[in-house]
Order: sequence, then C-alpha cells, then structure tokens
Amino acid sequence: MSNDQTSIAEGYDDFLHDLKERIRNAQVRAVLAVNRELVLLYWQIGRDILTRQQQQGWGAKVIERLSADLRSSFPEMKGFSPRNLKYMRAFAEAYSEESFVQQPVAQIPWGHNLRLLDLVKEPTERLWYAQQTIQYGWSRNILVHQIESGLYRRQGKATTNFDRTLPQPQSELAQQLLKDPYNFDFLSLGKDALERDLERALIDHIRDFLLELGVGFAFVGSQYHLEVGGQDFYIDLLFYHLRLRCYVVVDLKMSDFQPEFSGKMNFYLSATDDLLRHPDDQPSIGIILCKSKNMAIAEYALRDLNKPIGVSAYQLQSALPEQLKSSLPTIEELEDVLETVSVEATDEE
Repeated sequence: MSNDQTSIAEGYDDFLHDLKERIRNAQVRAVLAVNRELVLLYWQIGRDILTRQQQQGWGAKVIERLSADLRSSFPEMKGFSPRNLKYMRAFAEAYSEESFVQQPVAQIPWGHNLRLLDLVKEPTERLWYAQQTIQYGWSRNILVHQIESGLYRRQGKATTNFDRTLPQPQSELAQQLLKDPYNFDFLSLGKDALERDLERALIDHIRDFLLELGVGFAFVGSQYHLEVGGQDFYIDLLFYHLRLRCYVVVDLKMSDFQPEFSGKMNFYLSATDDLLRHPDDQPSIGIILCKSKNMAIAEYALRDLNKPIGVSAYQLQSALPEQLKSSLPTIEELEDVLETVSVEATDEE
C-alpha cells in the first residue's frame, strides 16, 4: 500500500466517526423541530376552539364534529380524537400566550404535556417538571413517577451545612440534589426491621433507589470497607456523583436523628477523603438518612462541623395486612392492564 493510501486509511475512521455524529445530531434537531411544530399546531387548534366557544357560543358538541371532519380530511394523522382535541383546548387554556413556544413545554413530547396537564395544576411547578424533563431526558413513565413522588416539593429541602462547607456553585448544586423526605415506597419493611434490613432492601431495589437519589449517582458498594488505625469500619452505602465529582457517603438509620450521628459521619468523610479521594475530586459529601428528624437538633449537630453533611428523613411503604394481600392484583396483572391502557391511549391519540 502506498503512503497516500495509508494516510487516507488512517484518517478515514476519524472522518466517518465525525460524520456519523453530525448526522445523529441533525436527526435529533429534526425530531425536536418537528415536535415543536406539532406542539405549536396543537396549541393553535386549542386556542381557536377556546376563542370560538367563548366569542361565538359554540357548545361542547362541536368537538365531536370537528374530530370527525379532521379525521376524514387527514386519515393518516392520529391526533384528532375528541379526547385529544379537548386536551388541546386545555393546553391553550393553561398557556394563554403564544410566547409559550419559548418555554420548556414546547420542547417536550405531546404525551409528556398531557401527563403534566393531568397531574400538575400549579403553572410554576408544571414548568419546573418540563425543565427537568429536558435536562435529564425523562421518559413519560419517569416523569409520572417523579410527579407522583412529589419531587418538586422535596428537592433541596434537606438540612445541610453545604453553604458553609462547600464552595459555590457546588454547594448550591449539592443542596438541590438532596431531598427531604426521600420516598422509598418501593420497599415494604415491618416495624421491627433493622438498619441492615433497610440496607439489604435498598440494594435489592438499587434501580429504584438510584432513581430516587437522582441523576448522576453511581453505586460504588454497600458495607464498603475502610481500615483506619488498624481497625475495620464499614460505610453503609457509598456512591460517586458524576456531576459533583465527589464521593457520597450514605449512613442509614432506622431511628430518629440523634446528634451523635453527625460525628460518625464526619469520621467517615475524613477517612474517605484520605483513603479514596483522588486529587482532582471535590470534598466527599455525607447524607444521613433517618426515620425522621428534628430540624433544630439537626442544625445544631451540623453547625460547627467542617465536613459537608446533609440530614434527610425517608418515607417507607407500610407493610400490608395479610388479609388484604389476597384481594390486591398481582404485579403481572397490573402490568397487563397498564399495557392495554397504553395501547388504547396511543390508538386514540
């Protein structure tokens, strides 16, 4: 092979890789542009229906007639069912100005917007969920899960000393990542459960646990071993946060918060920073998860510590009485029903 042929062959892989990336990026931009146009069209249809109903006294039956006429004219389009036209009207009512196209709701799929209309009534909260959907690429099911778990109200509510122990903007980002309370409804533990039972249950449901923790958490290990002064110590759960670029130490407690918990966490963070932290890493962060907490006690316990620590409560699903379990549908039965509903909704839209 000649030198010219060799140089072409060597440069070809990089050229192909770059070209494929540009094509993929163009495809994403095209999909987003089509989605924006569709959402804008639906908003305009909803606005016009609203206007004529308000100004010309059109009744509710016009929706049925309009649906039939539009379906006849555009048989290849599935978005003109009476149900979807009513959603368009509600959508236009929720966002009364056309400037909404500059808002996050114009950038998320129509199905996501329907769930927001159904489940979130406060405009500020609705826009917040739309922004989070764009930032983290939530699917429709994940969006519904976050809404139903009350993420908006729990975000950034933990008691911490981050504003004093972490530099900006890391302190603000870390504060927003913590929730209070954490929602562990995917667990069912009895009243006599021990901390090791909680840890074992969370490990068994690590996918759901990571979802509740939030985007960016990478699981490192449970009962993570540290040797200090010739003695063995074990961290309940250890994570690494990809955005914060730091280790996150989680200490689980099946009891209410006690002041001595913060001293133990301070020790774990010092050991983690000395034994695990890379020179390029940010200071490790500690999260103490308790059954409940007294805010005043937690604030006093953290006040003079120089390690970044947050204290949050968690909610657990109550164990079901045996007599009720037999009357409830199984997971498989629920999945069958949900799958049927999903198919019918898609056809109707």
